[in-house]
Amino acid sequence: MSLFGRKKATEPIEEKISTKPEVKETKKEKKTPVSEVVSTDTESVMNSFIERISAPPMVDDLIEGQVISIDKGAVYIDLPPFGTGIIYGREFQNARDIIKRINVGDTVAGKVIAMGGKEGYVEISLKEARQAIIWSEAEDAIREKRTFELSITDANKGGLIINWQGITGFLPASQLKPEHYPRISDGDKDRILDELRKLVGEKLLVTIIGVNPKEGKLIFSEKSPETKDKENIVARYTLGDELSGEVTGLVDFGIFVKLEEGLEGLVHISEIDWGLVENPKTMFKIGEKVKVKVIEIKDDKISLSIKALKENPWREAEKKYKKDDVVQGVIIKFNKHGALASIEEGVAGLIHISEFGSEDKLREKLEMGKSYNFKITLFDPKEQKMALSFVEKK
Repeated sequence: MSLFGRKKATEPIEEKISTKPEVKETKKEKKTPVSEVVSTDTESVMNSFIERISAPPMVDDLIEGQVISIDKGAVYIDLPPFGTGIIYGREFQNARDIIKRINVGDTVAGKVIAMGGKEGYVEISLKEARQAIIWSEAEDAIREKRTFELSITDANKGGLIINWQGITGFLPASQLKPEHYPRISDGDKDRILDELRKLVGEKLLVTIIGVNPKEGKLIFSEKSPETKDKENIVARYTLGDELSGEVTGLVDFGIFVKLEEGLEGLVHISEIDWGLVENPKTMFKIGEKVKVKVIEIKDDKISLSIKALKENPWREAEKKYKKDDVVQGVIIKFNKHGALASIEEGVAGLIHISEFGSEDKLREKLEMGKSYNFKITLFDPKEQKMALSFVEKK
């Protein structure tokens, strides 16, 4: 059997012709003419031979045969019983690097590109055959879940570029492991590209997950093919679950916590603590163990909270404060809406910029870190909202 599934007609014809049985005659039997016997047997043998011979090659078929001659401009390949194949002209030039390593007697694989061309030869391309074999190997790699250590050659806004056996492949950003995924809060594509470019020149362990030879597409993934389907993993969790996890990512908008292999959850900056959190990177370290609570499950994503495991300070505040109360607060932050004043740990209210007319005037009256008196103009402890009005000293 040929490497590409074509049977070769190389078995001796003699083996296919059975020995003719002896013809015994009696007085009652009529002699069969010798010519008729020979004709019948020959027809039977030929039919048997034709049935067992493979179909002739067609354009785009992959075939193989022995090299019978090599000259300066052509390679000749024996393709019994269909004649001789030839690699010449542009195909010879395209395959020069391959031909240098070929000797008479070697068996080579080629792709049929024309029939009945130069002097009736079967025209063959070694380069196209090589490409076809590589695509076939890629399909095998998917089935066998092979892993390759490959270098990243380039990056674009969607992912990384990888070269495998002369074919350019693509690794989408979504197929990166958590430690390599560009964690950009606002989805800024330029910032994502900057993060991806940091991986150019690095070697990653990847698997092939998609092959489309016609479109020339080869898709890679850094995620383990052995990892269970993420949706099935997420299905094991429910709202309110209290879990332990490991910090795997620190970003401006929160921290990523690994719950198990193949599953991470996000603790948004607003869910880290009841008090003001400016920079999560100063509060946690990669690899640190933390306790979290599941507060949302959507599609295959899990949202987590650390502050939900702590006592809610607004419950106590509800017993102590009410609208129109005058309270003392410390300025802890300025934003586009105004200033934020902390009344007590985890309980803060907003002094709106409209009360002062401009940000400059607001900053003239209120300084970071200083304490002032404020009147509560809105108090909704269930929604954890408080609005304050500045009370000037008389």
